Order: sequence, then C-alpha cells, then structure tokens
Amino acid sequence: MTNGRPGPLHADAIRVLEGWRAPDTAQDRLREDFLRHLETHPDGVWRECVPGHVTASTAVLDASGSRVLLTLHGKVKAWLQLGGHCEPDDTTLSAAALREATEESGIPGLRLLPDPVQIDRHHVRCHPEGSHHLDVQYVAVAPADARHRISDESDDLRWFPVDSLPEPTDDTVRRLVARATTALSRTT
Repeated sequence: MTNGRPGPLHADAIRVLEGWRAPDTAQDRLREDFLRHLETHPDGVWRECVPGHVTASTAVLDASGSRVLLTLHGKVKAWLQLGGHCEPDDTTLSAAALREATEESGIPGLRLLPDPVQIDRHHVRCHPEGSHHLDVQYVAVAPADARHRISDESDDLRWFPVDSLPEPTDDTVRRLVARATTALSRTT
C-alpha cells in the first residue's frame, strides 16, 4: 500500500481478475469472490492481510509439455506447484508468479504464459485459523536444457509425467496440471 491506498500490484490483481475468462462457473464464482476481497481490502495482496491475501503460483512444464516440476513443500509435506506470497517489489501478479517459480526452481529463462489458468482458495498456516490464500495460478515453460535446484523451502523438487503425478498431492494440483497442458497446447 502507498499512503494508505492500494498500490500497483493491487490494481494489477483487479485488472487480471476482471479480464480473466474463467474455465467454468465454479472458477467464475471464485473469481468474483477474489474481486470482492480486493475491493474491501486495500492490503489484500499482502501477507499481513489476515482474512486472506492474494498469492501467485506456477505450474512449470518442461519444453515438451510432458512433464511438470513439483516441489515437496517443506511445511505442507505434499507435492505442489511452485509459488508463494507477493513481495513489495512485485508490480504485477505475473511478475510475482515468475519470480516465485524462478526462485523455487533455480531455472533461469522460464517463459510464463500471459494469463492465469485457474485460481484456488485454501487455508493457510501463516495466519490464524480462517485465513486463506487466494492463489492465482499461471503456467511457465522451462527451456529445453533446464536444470533445477532445490530451494530452502522444499524438501524435494522433481519432474513428473503430467499424467502420473506423485502422492501426496491434491485435486487442485491435478486440475492445474491438466489446465496447464491444455493452455500450452493452445500456444504451440
């Protein structure tokens, strides 16, 4: 926030969500919930916003689109896409998603697809019970020669076939990977 007013990231989050074409009615209702949250919370993109805050994450696909890079999250203890909290230097959601994916994968040169493929609301551990992450989920493609590196936030980081995801994971990750492969196929 700047001088008690929402800053450029807040404005970008509203712009992205207003312009995003949700893949189904459930996603569209969730999109409307995210927008209501941002309308009532000028700090709604920052971790300090206790009822919930926007986060940005990314399904990283290999250059062929046949594998996805997942992290065994150190706190959650499940295989997830890469992503996390927005930071003060982030001016767009897509920049936050790309920054997080690059930091957590160690892969330079990721190519982010321009639009989110889905959104997800889930409980968080960074605040008291009842707080949520309002996650805007993107897709990135790794260069053909990409080599990943495990970050401090991960217990493990591995490539998996998009049609054979590891356990434990959840339906949100499975839907994200399916939507990511579809989105990538539309760009090639």
